[in-house]
Amino acid sequence: MFRFTIARIAQSIITLVVLSIVVFFGSELTGDLALSLATADTTQEELEEIRRKLGLDRPAYIRYARYMSNLAQGDLGVSGTSRRQVSEMMAERIPPTLQLAAVGLLLAMVVGIPLGVLAAVKRNTILDQISKLFAIVGMSAPQFWVAIMLIMLFGAQLKWLPTYGRGGLDHYILPGIAISLFVMAGFMRLTRSSMLEVLDSEFVKFARIKGLQERLVIFKHALKNAIIPVLTFGGVSFAGLLNGAIVVEVVFAWPGLGRLMLDSIRERDTVVIMATILTSGFLYILMSTIVDILYAYVDPRIRYQ
Repeated sequence: MFRFTIARIAQSIITLVVLSIVVFFGSELTGDLALSLATADTTQEELEEIRRKLGLDRPAYIRYARYMSNLAQGDLGVSGTSRRQVSEMMAERIPPTLQLAAVGLLLAMVVGIPLGVLAAVKRNTILDQISKLFAIVGMSAPQFWVAIMLIMLFGAQLKWLPTYGRGGLDHYILPGIAISLFVMAGFMRLTRSSMLEVLDSEFVKFARIKGLQERLVIFKHALKNAIIPVLTFGGVSFAGLLNGAIVVEVVFAWPGLGRLMLDSIRERDTVVIMATILTSGFLYILMSTIVDILYAYVDPRIRYQ
């Protein structure tokens, strides 16, 4: 198990390094960073001075090594537009994104897993058909459309819930639903298929033959064995929710990482763009690694393969 854990962590580190290479050298293709920082009154001499201070007069591989050295010390650079430390900006934006993703995952699990269990138990009934329809709609409806419809219904028409900004618990409901609908449908489908497989297994049939109550058979025997792949999906989905919050954060004016990324792209703030992409990639890789290691602890077949 120790070897499996070390190997998985090493793979994650290599993936992060590759991501940093792609992000850094990809930013080189966007144009001269000094020009994006210059104003209309900047002279050629001042432009050259900006390049010298930023190290843009050096070869790309030297600048990459310097960037990685600063990154290892927690220095993400300085924003070209706000002149603030990017690390400070990220520290302000990451918690709202984590909170929104956590709310979305909680809603997806609370609704999707019970609905999947119910659809499996009531297989081929009208309830099962409705659940399948919900899964299709949930996985195909665009997040921005869902967000706008929620705002129109619960904000503009019924005036029940706030539609923008981050405040009390009521501010989390609409963006939480919008961001979780896709994952909710995924939970429902995966739980249903996993439950159907377990319900047809021999040990469940034996439990029913023994005369156990159907409620115990479903929740104690079947669900306990069917929940493992569902929980794995939950961990990976949480990482996906972190990266998929950009559209929802923009629609609901949520002060998170996704909105910061979009604002930095609009302002051509290359330093912030690189930091947000690397942070999003790091969070995704981190969550995927944790899920893989925990899954290996739960299912020994994974670490022996």
